[in-house]
Amino acid sequence: MANPRPQTQFMVICALGKDHPGLVNTLTAPIADSGCNIADSRMTVLGGEFAVLMLVEGAWAAVAKLESQLPILQERLNLTLISRRTDNQPPGEGGLPYAVNVVSLDHPGIVNSLASFFSARAINIQDLQTDSYRAAHTGTPMFAANITVNIPPDMHIARLREEFLDFCDDLNLDAVLEPMKG
Repeated sequence: MANPRPQTQFMVICALGKDHPGLVNTLTAPIADSGCNIADSRMTVLGGEFAVLMLVEGAWAAVAKLESQLPILQERLNLTLISRRTDNQPPGEGGLPYAVNVVSLDHPGIVNSLASFFSARAINIQDLQTDSYRAAHTGTPMFAANITVNIPPDMHIARLREEFLDFCDDLNLDAVLEPMKG
C-alpha cells in the first residue's frame, strides 16, 4: 500500500526592511531550498522600504524547516519578519467576486470611507491596492484604488451598485463596481 501524500501546510510570511538590489532573491532562496512553494505574494517598495506578504505552501517538514530558518534570515537581511501558520482558504468562497475601481482627487479618509461602506453591508474585502500620484499636465494629487470584494450570494446586486454609486457621488469619487473577469 502506497504512503498517502503528506498534507500540504500553509504559512503567511510578512517582511519589511530597507530596499536594496537582490533582496527578493535572498529572501526567496530559503523558501525554495526548504522545498516550499510561494503560492501567492505581494511585494512592493513603499517609500524606501520593501514590503512582502507571501503565502507559502509545502509538506509539514518543509514548512517546519523554513520556519526554523526565519530568525536567521531576519538577522542576515536586517528585516522584520513575521510568520503565522494558516489554512488554505480559496478567496471568495461562497460569494460573488466583484472588482471595484475608484479614482479621485487625493484627500485623507478615502480608504476608510470605502471600507466602512462595504463593512456596513457585511461585504468582505479580499484585496485592496491603492496609489497616490500626480495628474498629468496639472500635477494635481490623485488617488486610485483597486479593490476585490466578495459579495454575499443573496445580496441584490443592482441595489448595491446603486447605493455604492450614490455613496461615491456624495464623496466625489469616480467609481466602477463590476463582476470579476476570468
